This record gives sequence, structure tokens and C-alpha cells, in this order.
Amino acid sequence: MMTGILGLVQLFFIFFYVGLFAVGGGLVAATFMQQILVEKYGLISLEKFYTMMAISESTPGPIGINLATYCGTELYGPVGGIVTTLGEIAPSLIVIMLIARFFANFQKRPVVQAAFNGLRPATAGMVLVALLNVFFIAVLNLPLFRESGKILDLFQWKSMIFYALALVLLFAFKKLHPVFVVLAGAVFGLIFL
Repeated sequence: MMTGILGLVQLFFIFFYVGLFAVGGGLVAATFMQQILVEKYGLISLEKFYTMMAISESTPGPIGINLATYCGTELYGPVGGIVTTLGEIAPSLIVIMLIARFFANFQKRPVVQAAFNGLRPATAGMVLVALLNVFFIAVLNLPLFRESGKILDLFQWKSMIFYALALVLLFAFKKLHPVFVVLAGAVFGLIFL
């Protein structure tokens, strides 16, 4: 585990890496954070990470930045939150400055066009991975299913029922703001999960 100033420096570069390679938005960044913080270093449990992700998604602002700040704060307090946030946004700032300076000269080149065409499916794949990870943790109960072998134990029925009700509400009442469904989800989670 990381400690002291060396830990903060490592944390900065971990989130710099996430910010540099998470092309496609916050869910892609969340996938990288999960792989590094949960699977590689074991700094945060998977359940805690998905709770942090849900809270980060529910709060105003970009989910990737919110989650980076939350992870840093969880690991090192407010200083850790600042360090991870700076690490997460630094690559974007550097890249956008370079693009502003040089992109007009290169945007029509076939290599640049091909790079952007290659990024689209890769980004879609990363978003799909993040979606499936959240789905497996929120709706499926794989450990219980492996233990019992019963198909009914595969699903977390309370979560599935709430999900179905939320979809019905959103589609039936088109003027219902999604924030109310998010708040209902938070209340549901506190009461039932």
C-alpha cells in the first residue's frame, strides 16, 4: 500500500495514466480505476468502489473527475482528493493545448482520420465493459449462484424490481426528471440493500 509523500506521487501518476488513456469519458476512466485500484493494488474493495461510483455518478459534474476525487479523498483525505483530481485532469489540459496549437495543420491527414476512426469502436468497447461491470455487481449475485447452483439465486431480485420500476417511471412519465429516480434509488439502496 502507498504511504506518505511517495504514495501521493504514485497516486498522481496513476490518475495521470487514467486521464491520459481513458478516451471516451468517465465510464472508461472508471474501468481503468477499477482495474488499477481494486484489481491491481487492492486499495479499495470492489463493493466500495461501486458504491463510490454510484455516488460519483449521482453528484453534479463529470463522473470521472468525481470518482477520482472521491478515491483520493478515501485513500488520503482532502490532499489525496486534490492530487487525484489534478492527476486526472492534467493529461486533458496538456492534450487540448497541443491540439489547439497543432491540430489545424494535421486534421485532414489520413493517419489522423484513421486514428479517430479507430478510437470510436475502442471507446464503445470500454463503455460496454464498464456497463457490464456495473450490471454484474448491481443485478447479478454470482457468488450465491456459484454456491447454490440455483438459477433463482443468480439475480438480486430487489435491485431488478427497482430497475424495472425506474424504467417504467421514466418512460411513462416523460416529464419526470431523472434526478428524482436517482434520489429514489438512493433511498431504495439505504432501505433495502
